[in-house]
Amino acid sequence: MFDLILNRLRGKRILILGFGREGRSSLRFIEKYMPEATVAVADKNPIEGVKHFGSEYLDAMYDYDIVIKTPGISLKDFDTKGVEITSQTDLFFSQFHAQTIGISGTKGKSTTTSLIFHLLKSSGRDAILTGNIGIPCFDIMEEIKPESIVVYELSAHQLEYVHNSPRVGVLLNVFEEHLDHFGSFERYKSAKINLLRFMGENDTAIIHESLLNDALDLFVNNKVFSLFDFDDEIDRTALPLKGEHNYMNVKAALLACDTYGVDYRELIPFLYTFKPLEHRLEPVGTFGGVTFYNDSISTIPQAAISACEALQKVDFLLLGGMDRGIDYQPLADYLKTHPVEHLLFTGKAGERMMQLMDGISTASMAFYSTMDEAFAYIYNHAKQGDVVLLSPAASSYDLYKNFEERGAKFKQLAQQFGQ
Repeated sequence: MFDLILNRLRGKRILILGFGREGRSSLRFIEKYMPEATVAVADKNPIEGVKHFGSEYLDAMYDYDIVIKTPGISLKDFDTKGVEITSQTDLFFSQFHAQTIGISGTKGKSTTTSLIFHLLKSSGRDAILTGNIGIPCFDIMEEIKPESIVVYELSAHQLEYVHNSPRVGVLLNVFEEHLDHFGSFERYKSAKINLLRFMGENDTAIIHESLLNDALDLFVNNKVFSLFDFDDEIDRTALPLKGEHNYMNVKAALLACDTYGVDYRELIPFLYTFKPLEHRLEPVGTFGGVTFYNDSISTIPQAAISACEALQKVDFLLLGGMDRGIDYQPLADYLKTHPVEHLLFTGKAGERMMQLMDGISTASMAFYSTMDEAFAYIYNHAKQGDVVLLSPAASSYDLYKNFEERGAKFKQLAQQFGQ
């Protein structure tokens, strides 16, 4: 049933590196389909089922024939010479390459993945969603039929150790991100381009034209979705997804489906029934005469710029969070020419942004330690018709478990505003 995957693993001593959602999924698969296999788990934490743990847990890799690495484990400071490393993604592509549309990008991948899935399902296709969206690919393999189309969201972490590519690969953009995991922008960008690197002449890469210099020499057959003009056929005012960056995501989704063999013209009506994902330029509502937008997914400056561009009018912009060493000069340059009346900063990233934006004399700048403090400032300064945007351009991990928790806190306070 999964011969290519099983043949890669059969007869080898297997180490699963990392015991989160994907690591547990890999262990379940091996125990079910290879009960005779020698398999162990390594994780920094001494969780039940983990054989190798503690500060030296990575050293266990040298004792096994093949390592299935999970996305959360960084090997940037570890010597992997002589270690055979694979991943769920790599093994999955080896088996289901011909049935897979893979989507990646620093920003927009979840929206584009969900949109492709929505278009295919709405048109009656047997589409299956998996990947970074929160569903390990090994958990959906038994559902795959010959006619199935797998829609796979891919993070750079999942692409870092792959040697196979999907039949259709969508690479939306590549900006500085996750430098704490990869150590350098070049390593991060290289992982992203792995999506396309192993394509054959019958595969198709859908990329933005700005990436051509980086990616053109990596594959034979390529299409650049910005050259496809859908403007006369799409009612942009009726699209649930707002902003130029989201329109590019729409075009990428249509082209991915069309490339796979589903005529994009058939899918256009379903664009208007798509429900945007939470925390992505999400309209929270108008409370006390002030309108709030939650763009907590924004963890890089380009995302905050795109959000401001999409809304046009922003009176309060909440920025900052955990500092990952990203260059914030592009955001400072943008805000100097597109001023926002009130800039609110938090965290180490906020401190650095605040220094860069010191020359924006038209803006009132304030620092906050908690979201409640930010809302106290907004309450004291907001007037009827103002727009408040949370688009932090930084990670949430200094104060929150993830960007969802940060966005939920913002929404909770917004809904109580003015009461």
